[in-house]
Amino acid sequence: MIRIHEIKIKAGQSKDCLRAKAAGILHINENAIQKLHIVKRSLDARKKPELFYSYIVDIEAAGEEKIVKRCKNASRHKVLCIREHPYRFPFCRGTEPVMRPVIVGMGPAGLFCGYFLALAGFAPLILERGKDIDERQKDVETFWETGVLNPDSNVQFGEGGAGTFSDGKLNTLVKDKYGRNKEVLRILVHFGAPENILYDSKPHIGTDILRQVVKNMRMEIQRLGGTVCFQSEVTDLLLENGKIKGVVINGGDTVHTDAVILAIGHSARNTFEMLFDKKVPMEAKPFAVGLRVEHSQKMIDESQYGLADRGALPAAAYKVAAKTKDGRGVYSFCMCPGGYVVNASSEPGRLCVNGMSYSNRNGQNANSAVIVTVTPKDYASDHPLAGVAFQRELEEKAHRAGNGKVPVQTYLSFKKSVLEKDGRTNPSEGAGFHPAIKGSYAFTDITDILPSDLNQGIIEGMEQFAKEIRGFNRPDTLLCGVEARTSSPVRILRDENLQSFVEGLYPCGEGAGYAGGITSAAMDGIRVAEAFASGHGSNTN
Repeated sequence: MIRIHEIKIKAGQSKDCLRAKAAGILHINENAIQKLHIVKRSLDARKKPELFYSYIVDIEAAGEEKIVKRCKNASRHKVLCIREHPYRFPFCRGTEPVMRPVIVGMGPAGLFCGYFLALAGFAPLILERGKDIDERQKDVETFWETGVLNPDSNVQFGEGGAGTFSDGKLNTLVKDKYGRNKEVLRILVHFGAPENILYDSKPHIGTDILRQVVKNMRMEIQRLGGTVCFQSEVTDLLLENGKIKGVVINGGDTVHTDAVILAIGHSARNTFEMLFDKKVPMEAKPFAVGLRVEHSQKMIDESQYGLADRGALPAAAYKVAAKTKDGRGVYSFCMCPGGYVVNASSEPGRLCVNGMSYSNRNGQNANSAVIVTVTPKDYASDHPLAGVAFQRELEEKAHRAGNGKVPVQTYLSFKKSVLEKDGRTNPSEGAGFHPAIKGSYAFTDITDILPSDLNQGIIEGMEQFAKEIRGFNRPDTLLCGVEARTSSPVRILRDENLQSFVEGLYPCGEGAGYAGGITSAAMDGIRVAEAFASGHGSNTN
């Protein structure tokens, strides 16, 4: 194949002209292009309001090497011959009897691990403490409408994991020399995601589509011989001489196995406690906490695009980062264009928030978390679960601040309260638009939720971000809290074979501390599936 970089098309112009543009760059007839495949598309807004989409494409044609050689020095575009190596799961089940592996958790890590093990013939058993996606959706909607929380079926727990009620962002910074990233996206498309996630530079699905994709994957796992059990919390591990022998479900039923893939999410706090009691090696790790901020989506569009009306362009996104005076990182996280802030609580008496978008991203507000890094030095002790205790303390304060509702404050009021002596003001002072929040909310002072230095860090970040995004620090910007579940506060240690020091136990994904988002968790799930299968199956290469 021939790969061509940086084919520019004006925003609003159809991508149907790509074939003609590619032919012109290669100095060949358009009919000579047998196939054209979009590899990547990104929006170039450096000369706003004049906006372009920049494409990387692969084409197939006769005499490819000659074509590349002829135009190599004559074109300002990067043109080269490439050979793609699609991902292929390298193992299948051998002829020797194998106890079926147990996968704990059905977020992206558990789902993709289970899918590949089912494809390879290992008939995995997936245990999920929450409910299937349809019942889970009902419980989440009930919670948002009434405030009645189901601790086992909510935004954090249930089929698909926490990412199912998010923006469904699929970009990752994980290097992909083995092709797992592309394979994750390919599989998502196969099960119902839009094809553009294969080439958009910042792909996203949206919670509405992601729910059906997750359900379709689960049904395929079952068709391939896997078993999925909902409302099945693993409450104990059976160990013997440092090896896994089985699991206990809901404090009663026992399943015997010699392999447990621990694909728990970042909010599986009681599971962390059980693992600590079983002396599974783990450590506290850094993460970040902060507040979710809301702006008018129109304001973000104008700043990012330089246009009063974005027209057919997608709702604009942003990503910003800075350093505070004391050296902490402060940055935006999980930005949701045209999205909603959601009450993402999973424990009674504690409250946390997250961001969510539907696939069309057509909400009036944009939101993101503005978060500040914390390390084990910020925790109250050196206990491996001290980060969990730190999160819980913040969430209890958030719950008290809003009396069980999502607490909201304008940036004007928040800044006055933090920076001025006796600066407590009306929490809604300067408000100019309504919050877009799933769940009840209340205007109240939120400055007592985070430690004072983190409040200061958020203000420093907001002021610096305004230099990049006009209006970011507007007085009517809305802040709500608390964003405490950005990533796992725990790392469950594993060796080069991806096993814990407990033989047969495979820590996996975000909850175990080895991923940070849907795609990286799914990739780690595939990697752990490979590790398990390498010791229990036959190599197919």
